[in-house]
Amino acid sequence: MFLIRRIDYTKLKAQMANFITLINLALGIMAIIFMFEGSYKMSIFFIILAVVSDRFDGLVARKYNIESEFGKEFDSLCDLVSFGVAPALLVYHTSLSQLTGVGVTLVVLYIICGAIRLARYNVQEFDGSFYGIPITVCGFILTFFVIFHQHLSVLFFAIMISILTVSMISNIRIPKM
Repeated sequence: MFLIRRIDYTKLKAQMANFITLINLALGIMAIIFMFEGSYKMSIFFIILAVVSDRFDGLVARKYNIESEFGKEFDSLCDLVSFGVAPALLVYHTSLSQLTGVGVTLVVLYIICGAIRLARYNVQEFDGSFYGIPITVCGFILTFFVIFHQHLSVLFFAIMISILTVSMISNIRIPKM
């Protein structure tokens, strides 16, 4: 009986970080759904909750020594949705759609560069630093400024998303905190 309880606890503990990552993904999907419904405040709220969730999955994995290749890949896929697709579509819906084809191109490039950034992170040996601005940071920045989208110009968002797009795939070295 004791052994069965121990095995179940071990399996549960091993999946805690992945469960938190799954919450991150669900929050990103909810942000997209609310954005399509025109509920931008709720979309912003869910992206910010996803940022918090993303912070905790890594902390839990390190604290309980349950880091895995699956967890790393799963986290990146979920991050692409929550901090790539969701914020980019939110910015497009609230501002960049006014630029039609240019707006679409900027959003697509942001998401592509976010995917490249995450893939590069997954295959590089960690030396204590990140290369390129993390997609979580870029997604949060985009989302934060959407709060003020009625007071900011389309040009502001076009320039900002362009800078963030390039910064994700840059060789800027950022020490991990």
